[in-house]
Amino acid sequence: MKKLLLLSITLLGFALSSNAQEISKNALGLRLGDSDGFGAEISYQHALGDNNRLELDLGWRDGKNYDGFKLAGLYQWVFPLEGNFNWYVGAGGGLGSFSVNNPGGGDDFDDTFFFLAGDIGIEYNFDIPLLLSLDFRPELGFGDDSYDNNDLDFDIALGIRYQF
Repeated sequence: MKKLLLLSITLLGFALSSNAQEISKNALGLRLGDSDGFGAEISYQHALGDNNRLELDLGWRDGKNYDGFKLAGLYQWVFPLEGNFNWYVGAGGGLGSFSVNNPGGGDDFDDTFFFLAGDIGIEYNFDIPLLLSLDFRPELGFGDDSYDNNDLDFDIALGIRYQF
């Protein structure tokens, strides 16, 4: 009876471990969303283990009267769902800087800020080296009064990444 129980537990363990999906070592692409006015971001993911990774995102804007950048770093835990679908959660933060020039007589201003962020999303890992994701990232920003980022901001984005 003990041998049968031990054999059953062993087989169940092999079945569950073979169902776990390994994440890609590296992924590079775009994260397309609001990003608090910074638009599209270049996104890089690096696996730190079988189900953990680091994500770095860099967004920037440059216009006639303004320019700025925003850098975010997140540690993520990845969990398999069904087939090639995964879901993930993460936490991290980042920093940014921007300046606005008002040639019409308004005040010029600039700000450097930092923020704390959470992340939750779902992704689909294609059989080709393509990864699509949809995530929700609440951010709590801290900066000067010249920019209203001292509150909670919500960012929803679509990620398109090449895996290698």
